[in-house]
Amino acid sequence: MLRHLSRGRSGRQNKSNAQSQITGDLQQMLDRVLEESGHSPDIVIRHLKLGGPVPVPVEAAIVYLNALSNQQMINNFVIKPLMGLEPEKVHAYKADRLMKYILENALSLGETSVVKEWNDIMMAVLSGDTVLLVEGSDQGIVTGTAGGEWRAVNEPTSQLVVRGPKDSFVESIATNISLIRRRIKSPDLWLESMKIGSVTHTHVAMMYMKGCADPNLVEEVRSRLKGIRIDGVLESAYIEEFIQDKTFTPFPTIFNTERPDVAAGNLLEGRVVILVDGTPYTLILPTVFAQFMQSPEDYAQRFDISILMRIIRYICFVILLLGPAVYVALTTFHYEMIPTLLLVSLMAQREGVPFPAFVEAIIMEVVFEILREAGVRMPRAIGQTVSIVGALILGQAVVEAGIITPIMVIVVALTGIASFALPSYNLSIAGRLFRFYFLLLAGLFGFYGITLGLILMVAHMNSIRSFGVPYLSPFSPFVPQAQKDVILRLPIWMHGWKPLMTSSQQDIEKTREIKPQGSGKSKSSEDQTDSNEEQKDRKQGGSGSPESRRGKQEEPNEN
Repeated sequence: MLRHLSRGRSGRQNKSNAQSQITGDLQQMLDRVLEESGHSPDIVIRHLKLGGPVPVPVEAAIVYLNALSNQQMINNFVIKPLMGLEPEKVHAYKADRLMKYILENALSLGETSVVKEWNDIMMAVLSGDTVLLVEGSDQGIVTGTAGGEWRAVNEPTSQLVVRGPKDSFVESIATNISLIRRRIKSPDLWLESMKIGSVTHTHVAMMYMKGCADPNLVEEVRSRLKGIRIDGVLESAYIEEFIQDKTFTPFPTIFNTERPDVAAGNLLEGRVVILVDGTPYTLILPTVFAQFMQSPEDYAQRFDISILMRIIRYICFVILLLGPAVYVALTTFHYEMIPTLLLVSLMAQREGVPFPAFVEAIIMEVVFEILREAGVRMPRAIGQTVSIVGALILGQAVVEAGIITPIMVIVVALTGIASFALPSYNLSIAGRLFRFYFLLLAGLFGFYGITLGLILMVAHMNSIRSFGVPYLSPFSPFVPQAQKDVILRLPIWMHGWKPLMTSSQQDIEKTREIKPQGSGKSKSSEDQTDSNEEQKDRKQGGSGSPESRRGKQEEPNEN
């Protein structure tokens, strides 16, 4: 169904390329619009006679798409000014000069432009804009009247918080850009837009903070976006699959969010945000593993509470990966590690169960995934009922039937709850996939298999890059400055500057620290001089008071 490779333009498009110029024959142009749109009933053509009935009116027409255009704007700011043109002015100019007069004196819309290519005419009409065509003129005027119905800005559905902003992105890219600009009122917030998709011509925008984002990163993102060859882009996931560094990995290497505050915060950290028209999910890059463990609410609560919540999330990720696997390894290979009383209780439960622990775990995990998928697809009216039936009635029934032990039900349920505790749904899916991987290793080799699996998984994560940034940064390579906001969330006033993850790999390997982006050469040299003076003070036995050293550190910032 999805066609990810562009097969070139169709014959109709090649024909239009051969006849890309506007002819000036009004009726011929209108017939061509209807022919290329398949005589679609939602194409509206409004004929106008400019300059009144005397002596000879100038034939004109406006063309727009009924479903995507704002009717009120067309009536008030396009048709009404055109009908009110003075006959003396209309007949005083030739066709091309008349178009310029209309553009400068009649149309009261802010977004207007003159086009000379036929492809631009059709693209404007199909985008919801209104096109004015005049008899005898080889130009057209495009007015920005795109509108139509859009979902209103409301509360996010997948990234909820107790305290924090309640607005979310919508399917309109113009609305999404405005939500970010409301939060960052800076001329350094730059926006670049392009059309991707040879058929859909989807509007894609790239936003970044000039002077904060790495110029090499911005150029790399721009080149990857322009290199996409695809028929249509219907969701931001299409863009994600084309531009990510490594495709064959369960771990997400590009962060996505529907929250404007998250996008704004990452822009201030030097990352690049990609917005796609038609979807509320924006892409943020580069991405590191620790980013998926952070919640927007971490910065709205006290720092000590945020630290506790982050530690709990990391624990939940470990439970998600290793919960059933550890149980299978203990009950299959390593009885001596279980306390005697607990071992007696477990063996008593397993007397009437016909399956080994590994088969039990596989059955319960598969059933749990089926219930999870059914709960997502079910209508809301009966979705809760399905959850109750699956969790209570079905779970109790399999225990009473002697198919599954009660402790296995508890382990699987705890693992499922831990998967919902992660802020990122993408990381939760990756954990669910690796859970079966660790189950298989535990069933074959016990804790030796789990250890081997952990080594392979960490090695795989360490090999992943997101636009050149190590996926496990700032853990590997270890960056001391960035530890203020990874597992811990120290008070904001202690951060100084946000540790950016956009430095080149060479800088990380050489200095073992991330340099602030956007610094000029003079400032970098001053910082290096200060660091050299501090090292000299330490070699001399710490000479110099703390106040003097603090003054040296603050001096570059004052400059």
